[in-house]
Amino acid sequence: MCNIMLSSSSFSSASFSSTIPLFVSVFIISLCSTEGRVKLPGNETIPALVVFGDSIVDSGNNNNLVTVAKSNYPPYGRDFIGGTPTGRFTNGRTPTDFLDVIRWTCRGLKRQLQRSYSCLLGKAEELGIKKLLPAYLDPNLQPTDLLTGVSFASGASGYDPLTSKLPKVLSLSDQLELFKQYKGKLTRMVGEERTNAMFSKSLFLVAQSSNDIANTYFFIRKGQYDFAFYADLLVGWASSFFKELYGLGARRIAILGAPPLGCLPSVRSLAGGIRRECAEKYNEAAELFNSKLSSELNSLNANFPLAKFVYVDIYNPLLDLIQNPQKSGFEVASKGCCGTGIIEAAFLCNQLNPFTCKDASKYIFWDSYHPTEKVYKILISGFIQRYMESFL
Repeated sequence: MCNIMLSSSSFSSASFSSTIPLFVSVFIISLCSTEGRVKLPGNETIPALVVFGDSIVDSGNNNNLVTVAKSNYPPYGRDFIGGTPTGRFTNGRTPTDFLDVIRWTCRGLKRQLQRSYSCLLGKAEELGIKKLLPAYLDPNLQPTDLLTGVSFASGASGYDPLTSKLPKVLSLSDQLELFKQYKGKLTRMVGEERTNAMFSKSLFLVAQSSNDIANTYFFIRKGQYDFAFYADLLVGWASSFFKELYGLGARRIAILGAPPLGCLPSVRSLAGGIRRECAEKYNEAAELFNSKLSSELNSLNANFPLAKFVYVDIYNPLLDLIQNPQKSGFEVASKGCCGTGIIEAAFLCNQLNPFTCKDASKYIFWDSYHPTEKVYKILISGFIQRYMESFL
């Protein structure tokens, strides 16, 4: 059985004419299966989700930047609510849109799953929970959005400062400055004590490194360093960022490792030979980086006992989907849905391309670099079951 119970509480603020629900707390997350049980006790809360990173978790922060790294045009967002392109680099929702509300409904579940899972949850709207994680730079962002979290992520960014500089997107330093601005707004809304309490319980998620490895290293830095040295540099930059987050109040921090980059459709096309096989040197680089990152997080946990720095493996779950697509209902793993699927991403994935597929749910990848909404939903399900206990 799987029980997920959420409740909302309200703050009243002098800046509002009446008491309105501003603060949404996830009081119990209980996921059960035949193999185990994951539960947040009743006195544990996850009041907000705060996200940093690249295009995997960018909700639209790049929309108003002068950069080619954008996706606020069709066919991006084709399967999003209302079929609207929002700047998310996929056909629908991103991983953090699913994770944001940590909600599950029984609608759409196959009958056999309904026999295994009992989802006791009302409609998200009725609970006062937003359905999506908004971009901090969204011009339509409301004050109430601030108290349940936002995304500062910027497509094409990375740990390496050079990675963000070339496409002119938000570096991690830029994202951190926006976070400080966000913290100031929260403090003015609810006070310093409540803001600090909120951050101590919130989930912070960082998704970086793909652009550093696949783009910056293999096309620029390779002539300067061997990869082991570059991986150490990346981990150093990453560690400094995590420590800064800690200094600003973050205590529950989930850090995604690198995915199997050699199996991305665009990398297959560029480095996988005539048969477009997974490029092993890219996968080996991702694995080495992940090993070094995981070790560094162990060190941080030892040095900062009040925090939880949790390494999240996405390499193996995604590789399993790619190698065994039929097991999860997919048909195509070596190319994306958009265009020919072998090279198109960002501006090359556009509505003028006549080759875009009809049904993205059959594909692991939406374009040549980013997975589909269906893949994200599967990965987030695994994240909740495997990692939520780590934040207790």
